[in-house]
Amino acid sequence: MIVFAALAGVFGSMIGSFLNVVVFRVPAGRSIVAPPSACPSCGARIRAVDNIPVVSWLVLRGRCRDCGAAISIRYPAVELGTALGFAGVTLWRLPSLLDAVASGSGTRIAAAALELVAYLYLMAVSVALALIDLDTHRLPDIIVLPAYAVGGGLLALAGALEGDGWSVLRMVIGGAAAYLLYLLLGLTKPGAMGFGDIKLAGLLGLYLGWAGWSALAVGVFGGFVVGGIVAVILLAARRVTRRGGLPFGPSMLAGAWLGLVAGHTIWNAYLRLVGLA
Repeated sequence: MIVFAALAGVFGSMIGSFLNVVVFRVPAGRSIVAPPSACPSCGARIRAVDNIPVVSWLVLRGRCRDCGAAISIRYPAVELGTALGFAGVTLWRLPSLLDAVASGSGTRIAAAALELVAYLYLMAVSVALALIDLDTHRLPDIIVLPAYAVGGGLLALAGALEGDGWSVLRMVIGGAAAYLLYLLLGLTKPGAMGFGDIKLAGLLGLYLGWAGWSALAVGVFGGFVVGGIVAVILLAARRVTRRGGLPFGPSMLAGAWLGLVAGHTIWNAYLRLVGLA
């Protein structure tokens, strides 16, 4: 399992390198494929040997080879963070894939593989959206809306292969419920939720609904808990004011991943705490 996780981490670092481009160019309305990456200071094109995730930044000591300008540590941090995210998702989902392989069923293997790809895709989308929201207080439709089709499509196909129509229906219900909840909050308290948050809620609800009712409950509520904790910390540090200025997307994403990975465990612990289990 460690080998598979390591390979996923290497792949994730390459995805992270691409996400650096996405985070920089998408909010500016620029193409993510052309022109090639270049030094923002001198405009020199980044050589292939200087584009190896994390390693190149360390070898160059965080400076451009041509002009010597400092290269932000954020670039290798995003690459490393995405690598760790991909490795973590792989470790989390790999047992299901190995169980499918052990069963000898081709449809089960394909379904488990599709589910793994769907979660890896969500991880990449999460990194991009969290950083863009922190930078610009926006959650671009060009990333969020296609994710409905890609993530929902992958999970729906996995359900179809397994003959698991209930999980697909639960996914749709989860997406609709999360979307409507955030829409209601946005309508009843203007300014509390942006339309980007509402659209993201629907996407996260799809994944959480697929994972189960406990994941949906913990994931949606967890976003508010994470957001509240972060707000209190930043208010205490005087980094934000009570009037706002704190993007909610990263908290929503953190809460959703908490629900996906540990929702069932947290929900059962809560039921025991209140004497219902």
